Amino acid sequence: MRENGSLRFEAPRVLLLPGGVLPAELAYSSLIGVLADDADAVTKDLEVYASDAPPDDYTLDHEVSGVLREVDALGWETFHLAGYSGGGAAALACAARHPDRLLSLALLEPAWGGDWDLSPAEQALRREFERLIEDPPEQFMEAFARLQLEPGVEPPAAPAGDPPPWMAKRPAGLRALIETFRNYDLDRDGLERFTRPVYYALGGLSNPDLYAELAKRLGDVFSDFQLEVFEERHHFDPPHRTEPERLADSLRALWGRTADEA
Repeated sequence: MRENGSLRFEAPRVLLLPGGVLPAELAYSSLIGVLADDADAVTKDLEVYASDAPPDDYTLDHEVSGVLREVDALGWETFHLAGYSGGGAAALACAARHPDRLLSLALLEPAWGGDWDLSPAEQALRREFERLIEDPPEQFMEAFARLQLEPGVEPPAAPAGDPPPWMAKRPAGLRALIETFRNYDLDRDGLERFTRPVYYALGGLSNPDLYAELAKRLGDVFSDFQLEVFEERHHFDPPHRTEPERLADSLRALWGRTADEA
């Protein structure tokens, strides 16, 4: 229970999943700062990084199990789920497998969202990502970044100095994510049965053959789907880091629609 002046209210319970590069605490620090008085927001790192190397049998089901383990430990029977990039793909898998646990779903440019009705542009881009798996780490990371941006948009420069220790796990983890995206069976029928509100944040400078096409396909699957375009953003300066106030307003509106069900 939270207090806002003389009012007491039940704060939305929200789990935030990061992408495949930044750890959750770093990725969501700005957004959590904005939401501090409005939500019980908890970050969770991806299971692909839980050990020194991804499990040999890693799939998105590892992420689904990790989400349930986290919320069960928190005592949350139902909750709001938000995921960015690889975490967005994991959030979709959660919605397909456990729709009864989620009050809403916020997708911040999910890296993948099933294999049905792919456009020719999406199919070509999938092949490009899959070819990266055998590249050396430095070449892999550069190409991985460029594929996610609109042509002509430059990816952010690498930070000066030595990379942080967690960065050493990223090439292997990203390869594991690409591999599970190639083989995972995301249940479209399960997603169609998810009737709670779904929000999708799209960067106007991200690769439209990936993220805009995915938004179109998911908009045809979910019965309650809202798309918001952040025109000046792209996948590597996402709104939860660069426009947290605007995104927080959108998330509050999303969560408010289900307040009576929490």
